Amino acid sequence: MTTHPVSPNTVLANALSRAEDVLTPRVLDAAPERIVFVVGTQINGAPHIGTSLVQSLTFATAARLRDKFGVPAEVQFGALDNAPYAIVTDRETGHRYQRAYAQALGEQGIAEQIDKLYRPLFNALSERLHVPYSVETYSQQQAGEDFRRTWLRVLPRMDAARWWLAPSAGVAHLRVPCPRPACGWAEKYAQRTHVQHDEAESATISAVCLHHGEYEVTIDPTSEGYLDLATLYRNLVKGLAVTGTRGTLYVMVKGGDWVFGSQLVDGALQAVGLTRGQLPARLFCPQIVSGTGAKLSKSLIREGRASLPEGAAPWMLDTREWPGSLPEYIDRLLNTTEIVLSDPRHFFRSYSAGELGRMMTAPAARSASAS
Repeated sequence: MTTHPVSPNTVLANALSRAEDVLTPRVLDAAPERIVFVVGTQINGAPHIGTSLVQSLTFATAARLRDKFGVPAEVQFGALDNAPYAIVTDRETGHRYQRAYAQALGEQGIAEQIDKLYRPLFNALSERLHVPYSVETYSQQQAGEDFRRTWLRVLPRMDAARWWLAPSAGVAHLRVPCPRPACGWAEKYAQRTHVQHDEAESATISAVCLHHGEYEVTIDPTSEGYLDLATLYRNLVKGLAVTGTRGTLYVMVKGGDWVFGSQLVDGALQAVGLTRGQLPARLFCPQIVSGTGAKLSKSLIREGRASLPEGAAPWMLDTREWPGSLPEYIDRLLNTTEIVLSDPRHFFRSYSAGELGRMMTAPAARSASAS
């Protein structure tokens, strides 16, 4: 039995000879000295197969563009340590509060989490495909001067962007965790969080802590206050921060579920002044879905709200449970990656968990050239 899927044609696939050609117009327009593929994930436990596949496709696509255009390419892994570690409800107000991994584990704990769960795969992919990589946590990103200056610059334009970032209420969420020692709780939906733009390079954020009441945090390019932006808001600032970077083309790599959310991010970017041609380059990778067509969700399965799809296996939710060695897992993952990239029809689509499991475990897998 062949490991290759039977993939239908689509408008996009029909326009391409190779999947990576979707990025050719951006490379030719930017004429970069280097290409940086930015791929992120929440550091909230062991990666599942969808995360590993996106990461493998990121390294493989970087290698293909490097070889095609003769331009150095690298991968930047965004470790989102602002993912919720614990969420509670305040009995008095009914407001939800969260404590993120960054505040719960601390810098050393986050580093250990990355080293344990992600570096082995990244090291292997980097070595096999000769693509260097770097790791940046969200904590490091939000503390950077470029990120903070970009956020401060966009504050006066938030009236134009806020309905793109929060279409239901028009309030783009940000959180500043309580700075008191051993606290770090923040109102999840920022109902009582307010921003006062004091001057060009400073803003004061007032909030209410679950345990300590009212507090204020000043955010400027070098302050220690923690600036936690909601997902769309964060992607707006991240996209603006890399726009116009001379000599470097940044490619934002996302799972297929991000196709819908990116419409809002692009709307916000244009609302604050970017032209269509200035929007970040993006690559949307195949999504792994359950039998119902919904995204494979380890959290729903663990909460008992969904069952493990037919044809799937426990290792697909926690790749550490692969029934073999790490080198074997990487061999199978890279083989599957090569198959997915071998034809645009295979790349620009979704895969059921059962189909991807079949591709990963089928014996004597071999790739085929694009047709």
